[in-house]
Amino acid sequence: MERIREQARAAQRPLKVRSLPPEEQIAKLTHDRKGRGGKTVVVINDLVLSEKDMKALAKKIKKKCGVGGAVKDGKIEIQGDIRDRVAAELEKLGYKTKLAGG
Repeated sequence: MERIREQARAAQRPLKVRSLPPEEQIAKLTHDRKGRGGKTVVVINDLVLSEKDMKALAKKIKKKCGVGGAVKDGKIEIQGDIRDRVAAELEKLGYKTKLAGG
């Protein structure tokens, strides 16, 4: 019985993601306005980072660009229509970037 409980607890734990180095990743940057009252955000997709590293990267970008943002559902959202500036900051940190969408 105890073994079954342990297996159930293990199934509920989130999987730990190991962060890849920036040189091995391509960040896709898109604009998004849906569900935001017409306000534009830049969404950074397809990064393989632990939650801790994702939050640290978001904080660096927000500080460098002087804007707000959040980490939601494994994506980084940066407020404003500043996709080129976000791409430049990511490239300085060693990430390859790809601008997706209009």
